Amino acid sequence: MSRDARYWRLKAPLALLLAMGLAHPGRASTLARSARAVRIQPSPDSSRIVLEFAEAPAYQHFSLKGPERLVIDLEGVLPDGALTDIATRLSPQDPYIASLRVGLNRPNVTRLVIELKTAARAEIFPLKPAGEYAHRVVIDLKGDARPEPVAPAAPVAKSPPTPAATPAPAPTPEPRRLVTIAIDAGHGGEDPGARGARGSLEKTITLSIARRVRAQIEQTNTMRAVMIREGDYFIPLHERVNKARRAHADIFVSIHADAFYKASAKGSSVFVLSVQGGSSAAARWLAKRENEADLIGGTRIDVKDIYVRQSIVSMSTDAQILDSGKLASRVLEEIGGINDLHKAVVESANFAVLKAPDFPSILIETAFISNPEEERKLNDEVHQERIATAIVAGLSRYLATNPPLHRPDKTARSV
Repeated sequence: MSRDARYWRLKAPLALLLAMGLAHPGRASTLARSARAVRIQPSPDSSRIVLEFAEAPAYQHFSLKGPERLVIDLEGVLPDGALTDIATRLSPQDPYIASLRVGLNRPNVTRLVIELKTAARAEIFPLKPAGEYAHRVVIDLKGDARPEPVAPAAPVAKSPPTPAATPAPAPTPEPRRLVTIAIDAGHGGEDPGARGARGSLEKTITLSIARRVRAQIEQTNTMRAVMIREGDYFIPLHERVNKARRAHADIFVSIHADAFYKASAKGSSVFVLSVQGGSSAAARWLAKRENEADLIGGTRIDVKDIYVRQSIVSMSTDAQILDSGKLASRVLEEIGGINDLHKAVVESANFAVLKAPDFPSILIETAFISNPEEERKLNDEVHQERIATAIVAGLSRYLATNPPLHRPDKTARSV
């Protein structure tokens, strides 16, 4: 090989590095950043892309029309690593994303172009390391739907007094309606929940049990089920409450299988809301873990929800907690017939998902996934079916003596 050929063979790669900015000695540390993981998590009404990095990148974004596109410029990021196959992770059934492409836009900047199937509201925000995750950039694509306000119950009009000589009419029986049960499978998507010694994930087990509860409820002639989470995707805690309210739920049941720092901890528990702290140290610890789900799963920390605010300051707490306690007792008794109980009484703690003011809400810790024996049982389909049967039996017993009020103006809808 001639001297000139050797010269150009060495110079060409160097020129490419200079164009990318990688050969600049002062930038070497900031430009050798590749995405360590990419996750695309569609749900029925939103799409989420998560880009994970060892160090937090700077980024900018803007929208384009014809077709609808969202463009994210990642500074100091290389178009390699996990980004190279991002398009292969896209599902054709994704509600918002039509296609994805990644490339070097200019030196030191990698561009991600998201072509949309329809106009969407984009929320893009960073997340600091949490749980098993490093720095993340989250891209949420959603419709423009907003939570519908729930109007206060209209006052009951009083009829004029009936003359003594006229007999009072016989009471008209209320028309029978199906009772709507909102089933909340804990965690999901970016938030795996607790992890067992054998690698079992809480989000997988809770969804399996929730589906079994739904199937059994749909076999009754008194109840209907609405799933808060249908698949493996993340829903912020306040939005779980909103979904139940938009479906005009009569009862909210949140299903979990948490971990404890002692592997010996075992048994099922049923919780109701306490706005003044937990009924035990374990209850407070579990509530703290569950309420941190948004930090791990990822939601904008500046989002304030009207329902959650109202529920803290003005909800009819006493009535809600009283009814929730009655329901929790029935469910706890049924679960006690098929599993050990962590405590033989209903416990209380300040769980965020139990703060809806207008229907009984309970949270069921089916077992401790951190206990090896209970983890094995939680993965057993027969045992999952027994748990579901116990939950539905507890619901039926509660409703037999505490039927919900007739609401002719509120028809349960899908969430």
